[in-house]
Amino acid sequence: MVDVEGCKGCDLCVGACPTHVIELSRKVNSKGYHFAYMEHPDACIGCAHCAMVCPDSVITVYRWKPAPKPREATTA
Repeated sequence: MVDVEGCKGCDLCVGACPTHVIELSRKVNSKGYHFAYMEHPDACIGCAHCAMVCPDSVITVYRWKPAPKPREATTA
């Protein structure tokens, strides 16, 4: 996840991503910067390289836990 308003569009995260998930947006934030965003979120492996190289710490990496499958009711 990228804090769009805090991103200065330095492009370091784009180069650090081994799966090419992150790109710079054509849109700009309120400060006029092209911000980073996840173009291909399904390809993210959660390595956090992007967050480690971000000089402004505007990237947060987290993993979703899949919802547990509901148990089927057993009748006796």
